[in-house]
Amino acid sequence: MKLALVGVGGAGSRLVDVIRGIETNGDRQLCHGNLLTIDISHTIGDDFDHVPQEQRVTIGDTHREVDDGVGGDQDLAVEVSRADFPEIRRALDAIAMRKLDGILVVTGLGGGTGSGAGAVLIERLQEMYDKPVYVLGVLPGTNDGSRAALNAARSLLSIVPAADSTLLFDNDRWVGADAGIDGEDEDTERRYERANRELASRILTLFARGGSDPSSIGANTLDSSDIIRTLSPGGVASIGYASTELDDDSGGVLSWLLSILPGGGETETSGERTDAGKIQSLVRQSLNSQLTLPCEVSSAERVLVVLSGPPEKLSRRGFESARQLVEEETETVEVLAGDDPRAGSSTVAATVLLSNVTEVPRIDSMQQHAVEHEHVSETLQVSEESD
Repeated sequence: MKLALVGVGGAGSRLVDVIRGIETNGDRQLCHGNLLTIDISHTIGDDFDHVPQEQRVTIGDTHREVDDGVGGDQDLAVEVSRADFPEIRRALDAIAMRKLDGILVVTGLGGGTGSGAGAVLIERLQEMYDKPVYVLGVLPGTNDGSRAALNAARSLLSIVPAADSTLLFDNDRWVGADAGIDGEDEDTERRYERANRELASRILTLFARGGSDPSSIGANTLDSSDIIRTLSPGGVASIGYASTELDDDSGGVLSWLLSILPGGGETETSGERTDAGKIQSLVRQSLNSQLTLPCEVSSAERVLVVLSGPPEKLSRRGFESARQLVEEETETVEVLAGDDPRAGSSTVAATVLLSNVTEVPRIDSMQQHAVEHEHVSETLQVSEESD
């Protein structure tokens, strides 16, 4: 799938830079250089390694209330982005949209620029192009404060209905208090770097293709239409991913995939039963502990499961069995499954896309926190006015 990458705000722009870096240094191709970053400031940052200067747009540089950003002020970001949209439009015109399958807007939802300008951009992109506009949104952590939660809650109300689908990444799960043991051993900057690379890798694994042996591409290989169909219900989406090294002495993943068939295939050995447990564990791990946005998987409307690995180790019966497992776990029959042949790979991986999930505790708690913050602010304002 070929997508234009548009980063909005500091967090979104940095993430686009990371995605482009991994794309440039690997064999998966997503944007093919069709990218853009947009930020609001009086000064132009120069901390990107993979986004050329001519593809960075800085707006608000003449606005009297703008200094080094908007200071978390979502309303100011909306005002500036609407006023300076002609400049953004000129930059968008340089992207060869006719050659692309869609647009991926990447933004941090807790910051003023990402949440405010991001919402304006998505609305305008839908008006300008007859292509899907997807959003990759990063939720703020609980330690980012009430204003960030309020920005995210407000932006979700406008972004989710406007986008064709909104893929979310929970910073609490990957960077904050819920990051686990690995997160506790790292400083904050390294946690963010690790989280950005993890998210970028998942986006490329899900959307990007390239470098495959043409002889290995068959009826089981996924294409853009499969992803578009899975995301078509809109709403909020989450991505799960898990991988494991191939065992040289066990027959590899082919025996895994064959062994999870009912009856274990024509001949079920002890080794094949062991491999069946491995592949089931891999898929379940991608569905549960490794989601970008923790959610109730059974609340997903549609699901896409992709098995990646050496083409000679993938089989039709194998991924059909994986699809059956995902159907049981997610309690939906709206499941597409396919393979992603990776010649020479030493690992097998499972990527699961959960589309239009409706039971997301993190969003519920964040929105509740935002409501409480607004209530306190309104109470203080009434109190000040009465004085």
